[in-house]
Amino acid sequence: MARILITEDEDSLRSFVARALRMDGHETVEAADGAEGLEALSGGRFDLLLSDIRMPVMDGIELTHKAAAAHPGLKILLMTGYAEQRERADDLMEKIIDVVAKPFTLPDIRTAVAKALA
Repeated sequence: MARILITEDEDSLRSFVARALRMDGHETVEAADGAEGLEALSGGRFDLLLSDIRMPVMDGIELTHKAAAAHPGLKILLMTGYAEQRERADDLMEKIIDVVAKPFTLPDIRTAVAKALA
């Protein structure tokens, strides 16, 4: 299965998503903000970056730009609960697969990840 980096500042949501994806057989690595996520990306190969947009230190938009530049083949899926953040991601559509709206259900995120990896 895939190796997925989950970058999300909300601990409970990050753990929830990681557990769900591990149930599908994926390997997950977790980061609490964009800077941690970028550091994790430099330390290994990932098939998918699943990142929140709104985070402290480095947001998901900046992380996407840096990750796409450093890892051109990396698939990127963003998450947000804020409409204005979703609009900020519009200019990234050539770099990302999609933006998943929060709150989402377990089947929603599992389906979005499966589509992103297909």
